[in-house]
Amino acid sequence: MKKAAFSFLFAIGISLNTFGWGQTGHRVVGQIASWHLNKKAAKAIERILGSESLAMSANWMDEIKSDPKYRYLNPWHYLTVKTGEKYNPDTQEEGGDAFSKTIMIIDALQNGNLDAETKIAYLKILVHLVGDLHQPLHVGTGEDRGGNDVDVFYFNQQTNLHAVWDTRIIEGKNLSYTELAEHLNKRSSKSLVQNYQRDPLENWLQEAVDLRPVLYNLPENNRLSYEYVYHTFPVIEERLLAGGIRLAGILNEIYG
Repeated sequence: MKKAAFSFLFAIGISLNTFGWGQTGHRVVGQIASWHLNKKAAKAIERILGSESLAMSANWMDEIKSDPKYRYLNPWHYLTVKTGEKYNPDTQEEGGDAFSKTIMIIDALQNGNLDAETKIAYLKILVHLVGDLHQPLHVGTGEDRGGNDVDVFYFNQQTNLHAVWDTRIIEGKNLSYTELAEHLNKRSSKSLVQNYQRDPLENWLQEAVDLRPVLYNLPENNRLSYEYVYHTFPVIEERLLAGGIRLAGILNEIYG
């Protein structure tokens, strides 16, 4: 019984490390987006999601990993852009990738020829994928599974680089998703919103690639603590804010 329980918990730990942001990060993206919706888009989204907010729907795509019928969605969470190269659809997973599927979902929602159930699912997937595309390690090098194979010690606890970026740094701030979202949204000037929303999706990928020197700037012993957090948390803040504002721009274009 103990062995089975350990195996189950270990499997959960492995699957959690493949998430884009942790639950808090994804909710932050959804919450910020909700504050930048125009009235028409906000009303349309409320008709689709009912009482569920963008923030609370943001983790649905991770939660359904426990359901075998949704396993085909697993490769949609990430993509590969090798250093020095551009996005190449031929080097992605056979089942799709975060970039191509985000474009597909946007097109499908804009066309509007979806049944109610698919419309809800696609909207939730879009909220999640925009968050994933702003977690730099989800634009992987193709060499270490987005940092999952980079073993580190984070404040003396053994983990991996992907988990540090997904969850550990954010959770270490001891802020709720609304507190963190409010803190970040105070930076949302009109010009900042316009600049973020003007950028095409291809630029998002290059932003992630350009951040690799920061992400992989690890000490020789791979022991991470205050210094690493000091240099990387501002990057995480910027990525979450950019993701929320850009998600709002896409939703305003679809529904506004």
